[in-house]
Amino acid sequence: MANESQAGAAAVQQGARGVRQELTGVVTSAKMQKTIVVKVIRAVQHPLYQRVVRHSKKYYAHDETGEARVGDTVRIVSTRPLSKLKRWRLQEVIARSTRA
Repeated sequence: MANESQAGAAAVQQGARGVRQELTGVVTSAKMQKTIVVKVIRAVQHPLYQRVVRHSKKYYAHDETGEARVGDTVRIVSTRPLSKLKRWRLQEVIARSTRA
């Protein structure tokens, strides 16, 4: 009986963390050790002119294995602060760059 209540409490704690943010972007730099720079582009509508405007932002992400290369399309997820700038980590490489 006690084991069941402990297992239930553990399940509640895991569910309380929620879903991590995910972003998709292109790797612009992979020159640092275990760190990549990902450029994420989002399209927003201009409030006055109603045109679609593209905004881009750079994110520093942790790449433990060093698998991402410049030009690759990757998915990054939010994580705890890993350094002064890194708040994201590499989840997967979606598409490889065709450049050699």
